[in-house]
Amino acid sequence: MKRSIERRLVVMFAIAALATFALASAALYAVLQSELARHQHEELDTNLQNLRYSIERTGDVERWHRVVLKLDTLTPADGRVRFWVLSDDPRFQYGKGLGEVEAMDHDADGRGTLKLSGQAQPLHTLSVAIDAFGERPRVRLVVGSDWPGYGHTLRVFLGALLGVSLTGVLLVILAGHWIARVGLKPLEQLSREAQALRPRRLSQRLKLDDMPDELSGLTAAFNGALGRLEDAYRQLEAFNADVAHELRTPLANLIGGTQVALSRPRSAPALEETLQSNLEELERMRSIVNDMLFLARADQGEAATSLVRTLVETEVRRTIEFFEFVLDEAGNTVAIEGELTAEATIETSLFRRALSNLLQNAIEHSAPGARLTVRIEREAGWVWVKVCNPGLPVAEEHLRRLFDRFYRVDVSRHDRGQHHGHGLGLAIVKAVARMHGGSVVADSAGGVTCIGFSVPAS
Repeated sequence: MKRSIERRLVVMFAIAALATFALASAALYAVLQSELARHQHEELDTNLQNLRYSIERTGDVERWHRVVLKLDTLTPADGRVRFWVLSDDPRFQYGKGLGEVEAMDHDADGRGTLKLSGQAQPLHTLSVAIDAFGERPRVRLVVGSDWPGYGHTLRVFLGALLGVSLTGVLLVILAGHWIARVGLKPLEQLSREAQALRPRRLSQRLKLDDMPDELSGLTAAFNGALGRLEDAYRQLEAFNADVAHELRTPLANLIGGTQVALSRPRSAPALEETLQSNLEELERMRSIVNDMLFLARADQGEAATSLVRTLVETEVRRTIEFFEFVLDEAGNTVAIEGELTAEATIETSLFRRALSNLLQNAIEHSAPGARLTVRIEREAGWVWVKVCNPGLPVAEEHLRRLFDRFYRVDVSRHDRGQHHGHGLGLAIVKAVARMHGGSVVADSAGGVTCIGFSVPAS
């Protein structure tokens, strides 16, 4: 079941309202209960003090009958208020159930509760001891009340609180539903605009105008994602076009050469020459496909696994030795500079592949007899390997895109006048660096261009 923000907000409003009403009701009920208890105690204390005054001035049996008459008069017919006088002298006693009254507990202030047989509710009592006077011995006056009116008031008030609270919660739910709908309208508008996006309108963006502050950040982030998606889509289109272009040339050469060979009878040497030319084109196509498969695996998150700790300078020299014939043919030399004792944790085959691409790139863009440099630098837990070559400067807009697939700088930069790669060499360098957790760098200043990558130092 899908979760609804509107429903969740309404439920949260209802829970908050229920908790608020419950706390308020509990507080009001406690205040009312405390006030009613205070009024009951005041009533008991008033009756107690009134009778105490009369009993304290009564010292004989004849006048005690007047006290009894007064007690009978103050006792209501419904028995809500009861009086008892406890005494060792039976002549100065009053009330029914004196044994139960005498056995009840009370605190130092004379307050207590009394549960009489046949009585549903306990009585709240207040008592006081009165010293002897004349013939009257020391007595104890007890006033009790069963608080029926107060209990009824509490019950009625509690029912009213429950009714008001439930009604209030219902109103809050209705108001919360309306508030949630109104508050979520910008989100609905944002959803409609997002649904209106189409692949053919990649430049379309969500409107930031009139958006609440809470949604402005989300909208800006979504627009940023759309921008990145547009860039990725355009790069994919350019990549597909470049792939088609790169494969079209060798395919055209293969088809053309084969058609020419089949146009008329050929001798065995001529057919052998055609097959040799076709083999070169097929090797070129295989190289492109292999490089693209390697980049695809790198894009899927494949990382270097066969890691070994090695001296970087040793791997650099081995790679340069592999290029010895190419360097001699071009008349170039290579020098190694920097941190020659730096060690790194690398997969040697990937490292050599990346360095080979950098050396091939430097040879292609250097004049005959140029001196190339491989710099080894150590920086903050990383070892940088940079290949530098003299040549025409590379503009900043090109430096930022050197590692893009199939990206080539203008042919006029090539001092040899011919380009042998297919535009994936530096992209592979970037992939190798990423597979080691490193990064790449390109810089061109003072007639020297340096391109390199980093691997984790040991």
